[in-house]
Amino acid sequence: MKVKVNKDACIGCGACAAICPDVFEIDDDGLSKAKVETVKEENKDEVQDAADSCPTAAIEIEE
Repeated sequence: MKVKVNKDACIGCGACAAICPDVFEIDDDGLSKAKVETVKEENKDEVQDAADSCPTAAIEIEE
């Protein structure tokens, strides 16, 4: 699974970083970013939860 954050859609609410801090963080610009491109097996469920919780659907997942 690969993940990225669409910076044009992100509003920096921080939900993804709260749900899955191993993969997401808030950058210096106040928006979320993925700390890794390829998600480890143990983080896949959390990444999906973060994507489902994103209010602007800014998290893009590729299987």
